[in-house]
Amino acid sequence: MKEAEKKILGVSAFYHDSAAALIINDRIIAAAQEERFTREKQSSKFPVEAIKYCLEEAGLEIDELDAVVFYDKPLLKFERLLETYYAFSPKGILSFVKAIPVWLNEKLFLKKNIRDGLRKVSDYDINSLHLLFPEHHLSHSASAFFSSPYKESAILTIDGVGEWSTASIGFGKDNKIKFLKELHFPHSVGLLYSAFTYFLGFRVNSGEYKLMGLAPYGNPNSNQTQKFINLIKNNLVDIKDDGSIWLNQTYYNYATGLRMVKDNKWQDLFGFDRRTEEIDIEQHHCNLALAIQIVTEEIVLKMGKEAKRLTKSDNLCLAGGVALNCVANGKLQKEGIFKNIYIQPAAGDAGAALGAAQAIYYMYFDGNRKVDGVNDIMEGAYLGPSFSTKEIMSMNKKTKAVYENYSNFDTLNKDIAKEISEGKVVGWFQGRMEFGPRALGNRSILGDARNPEMQKKLNLKIKYREGFRPFAPSVLAEDSKKLFDLDVESPYMLLVAPINDSIKKTLPENYYDLPLWERLYRERSTLQSITHIDFSARVQTVHKETNIRYWELINAFKEITGYGLVVNTSFNVRGEPIVCTPYDAYRCFMSTEIDYLVINNFVYKKEDQIDWEDKEKWMVKFKLD
Repeated sequence: MKEAEKKILGVSAFYHDSAAALIINDRIIAAAQEERFTREKQSSKFPVEAIKYCLEEAGLEIDELDAVVFYDKPLLKFERLLETYYAFSPKGILSFVKAIPVWLNEKLFLKKNIRDGLRKVSDYDINSLHLLFPEHHLSHSASAFFSSPYKESAILTIDGVGEWSTASIGFGKDNKIKFLKELHFPHSVGLLYSAFTYFLGFRVNSGEYKLMGLAPYGNPNSNQTQKFINLIKNNLVDIKDDGSIWLNQTYYNYATGLRMVKDNKWQDLFGFDRRTEEIDIEQHHCNLALAIQIVTEEIVLKMGKEAKRLTKSDNLCLAGGVALNCVANGKLQKEGIFKNIYIQPAAGDAGAALGAAQAIYYMYFDGNRKVDGVNDIMEGAYLGPSFSTKEIMSMNKKTKAVYENYSNFDTLNKDIAKEISEGKVVGWFQGRMEFGPRALGNRSILGDARNPEMQKKLNLKIKYREGFRPFAPSVLAEDSKKLFDLDVESPYMLLVAPINDSIKKTLPENYYDLPLWERLYRERSTLQSITHIDFSARVQTVHKETNIRYWELINAFKEITGYGLVVNTSFNVRGEPIVCTPYDAYRCFMSTEIDYLVINNFVYKKEDQIDWEDKEKWMVKFKLD
């Protein structure tokens, strides 16, 4: 007997990375972050536009949904807020006075806010609306396990904080998840990492990936780095054998204050002031970034071993914001604790919108789960909107764009691959937009990894961001092992692996003693622009089965150069969300030094465009992240 269809909308909102996802039974129909539509990075607003897109993609109205699911339990969060302020009183009265009105409006009256938000999407019958609220870590865990190919698995969720939980170990089997162990607020790996994000001059909840990118510039052989590690472990965090941690609250201010840390105590501890944006990055900043990265990896590895001990499973699923730390993921993979590791590509709060819907389908409606042990159900994370030829032509007319429309995509691939091989930078826009923080070949900026100047060009002249920021390689899945020490697939760019010795170049003995920028621009490999200064790379393996067009482009590049690999960075500038529409892509193309733009079968050459030198005309000032 055929299973009755359950149509479920998942929503995350009111913190950061608002998103919506729609499933019908076990199929993911659509998922997208609100920021892509509103152009406000990491938007916390109710995801009106993302919901509109999901419903349109499914051809549904709100009244046809079996459930609308919010990704956490707001009353439990409110309980944590009150208990925390009570425990720390009389400290934090200013923060309390500021926080309570927000909580009363946005969180305590959440049902009303959700209903009002849905009214902005379309009219519906409020009496038939079925609102449900799973716990935050269940939403995260569900997004990883229920999307994975495994019948059973250990599940490790690590983030800042949900209601009370900051990390959890669970076990998933068939269509159920059971939690075995939790770490509670204020002790949190995510908040520990965010505290260093703040102290080193980056924005909390958006700059953590910059901290991860800065860490390899630290000197692993430096006495200062080891000193910093010892200071962290002796003063800031006590790490237990099972991976649980205790944070010394005399150094932190996030529980009841308006800042992450007590600046003066951290300055006394590490011997330098908190960095602000106008202060140049120096070696001690890099060494501290490396120190906290090493400490974080130790914690994650211990949590992984504890998950193995508790579950005895050969499989591990990862979710939560800390699961986006691809360096720690790479170390966990290399350790061999589990035979198989699956990481939810939208591991942060955006992905929890999907997990919330999945948790309700499988655990509330007792939905049937089908797995094959090999393939996940994320469709390569290509779950956002695509655009028709008619829509692209409408954009062309609006912008007076000059283009060539290729009738043969194979010819387009060969022409564009040739341009990339000759040093050109290409904006590559194809099919459905990616869900999650990574551009995976449908909303990407591409370049030649062999070009030693490509990293500098992409950072400073196209992305308009800090010069130290690394870039990732997209490599044909078949060629990955030839270039990287990575024995598994990495389709979602969530694993960092060393490059193979065959592409390394010899470095001087005093390499780690050289100034930061001199080390950065010293040639390290034949694929300089994707090789970080510690000989690692954040790898995306590209598969025919999930993205044939991207695979064919890279294969065409291989036929010209011998390398089945290109530089891949997200299609946006600093502070801007990844582009969503053809117009977003054209505007970004015209406001930067991107040489070519490809939208489906349409190719735009910069010099052919009207007023192509007038970048200011197309620039939008985004709030820097």
